[in-house]
Amino acid sequence: MQLQTKLYINLFLIIALLFFGLNIKASEHKTDSLSESGSKNEETFKPGEFIINHVIDNHEWHIAEISGTEITIPLPIIVYSYKQGLLFFMSSKFEHGEKSYSGLKLETEGVNKGKIVEVLEDGNTVDEEAKLPLDLSITKIVSELFIVIFLMLWIFISVAKSYKRRQNLAPKGIQSLMEPLIIFVRDDIARPSIGHTYQKYLPYLLTIFFFIFISNLLGLIPIFPGGANLTGNIAVTGILALFTFTITTINANATYWKHIINAPCVPWWLKIPIPLMPIVELIGVFTKPFVLMVRLFANITAGHIIALGFFSLIFIFGKMSLGAGYGISVLSVIFTVFMSMLELLVAFIQAYVFTLLSAIYFGLATEEHH
Repeated sequence: MQLQTKLYINLFLIIALLFFGLNIKASEHKTDSLSESGSKNEETFKPGEFIINHVIDNHEWHIAEISGTEITIPLPIIVYSYKQGLLFFMSSKFEHGEKSYSGLKLETEGVNKGKIVEVLEDGNTVDEEAKLPLDLSITKIVSELFIVIFLMLWIFISVAKSYKRRQNLAPKGIQSLMEPLIIFVRDDIARPSIGHTYQKYLPYLLTIFFFIFISNLLGLIPIFPGGANLTGNIAVTGILALFTFTITTINANATYWKHIINAPCVPWWLKIPIPLMPIVELIGVFTKPFVLMVRLFANITAGHIIALGFFSLIFIFGKMSLGAGYGISVLSVIFTVFMSMLELLVAFIQAYVFTLLSAIYFGLATEEHH
């Protein structure tokens, strides 16, 4: 029960820091091109814009587009305007960035693309270098974050109750699914990497493992409540890496810092008169969490980009020829299914790697001198 309590505490800490650490952006929008005669032409398909719009954050949750009508779930807009104060309304008021509301507008072009900006009396937006309103909106990434948190709480509270009801009995139901994963993190990650003090760090390691794993799985589901690129958002991975860095630094013992400042078995001329090795070791203290952040972000985002790239081929070849579009669609679907199966493995591997490296850093920081 003590372990479960620590797990829940770590979970709520992650909610708070991620909520305020996210750099909110929104960029999904639709534009129509006009011909010289003034009539609308068929919009040119842009693969790069199509892919980017699906991997970054948005102020609304796009579901589908039927007969030119976009079906979306509006999300709360919470903005502190330096002119009007705190404002709260739903993103549907912006109508996908086509209209302004209450003196604010969701910019769809320029350097402020995807950001909420002030609207002047003449209807134009503020200057590009002007101070933007403080945006604290609940975006797609933040919404997915709360969904993941809800799932984790539901899963682990259910497992805890199951253990209470079924003491000394074989696991059953969701308990039998989660127990091997928990034991795997304990016996194959925490214990061999950290040593006899592993129990101190086990709640955190379990929290980040299941948080990353569940987030990755939800990101593979193309429909609501999945499809959000949560662990492919560098703000999210950055906060997780910051947790690992903070815990490592706070719990590091004297031996750890001694090895950084005066590394043993290193020639003296690499330390004096220029402290080359201490500088290298000190840089390593900061590059470790940076690598954690970038590795998770890059691997998850790359998987989404590849899958969307295969879908883009259908429209590219379809523009050339209808037959080519149908022909390439078969290959695109096959490769996309293959990538999705591969991403299921990557979802677990990335959760495992992030947790393992965090445990290794904890072990190096707390290792006693022999």
